[in-house]
Amino acid sequence: VEPGALLLRDEEVPILRKYLLNGGVLMADDFWGDWQWEGFASQIKRALPEREFVELPMDHPIFHCVFDLKMPKNKLQTPSIHYVERRHSTDFTWETNHPRKDGSGAEDCSEMHVRAIFDDKGRIMVIATHNCDNGDAWEREGEDDFFFHEFSEKRGYPLGINIIFYLMTH
Repeated sequence: VEPGALLLRDEEVPILRKYLLNGGVLMADDFWGDWQWEGFASQIKRALPEREFVELPMDHPIFHCVFDLKMPKNKLQTPSIHYVERRHSTDFTWETNHPRKDGSGAEDCSEMHVRAIFDDKGRIMVIATHNCDNGDAWEREGEDDFFFHEFSEKRGYPLGINIIFYLMTH
């Protein structure tokens, strides 16, 4: 979680590469905005310089293997529990809530992304849910009844279960 400021040590890069090329999977979640994406992606690129992230379309089997998630990707976006408005809106979207690294203002985090890097056999090696905090859906479900029903039950759990099931069966 929170891999936006990931910084791999030189000795970690070949270890991560070997792990991923030998069938391991890395899942990243809870990072927001362009600068955090760019920081994370550049570190992964050190381990897998010949590979590129691709955006998973909503017709990818990962969105339909256990729970059939027939919705726009942004309807799967889980916010940090700390940013949920107490007016209990079910039409939650991120507007410009995250400050830029350079302090020049807020960054638009409204578009959720699910991106992956595949191996030569088409298996996912790295999966990243960007502009999303599935971790809060999984770990904070008991802190707020509204958050649990709107984000854990409807978004975080179904997406997480699908990701785990898909990765374990492919």
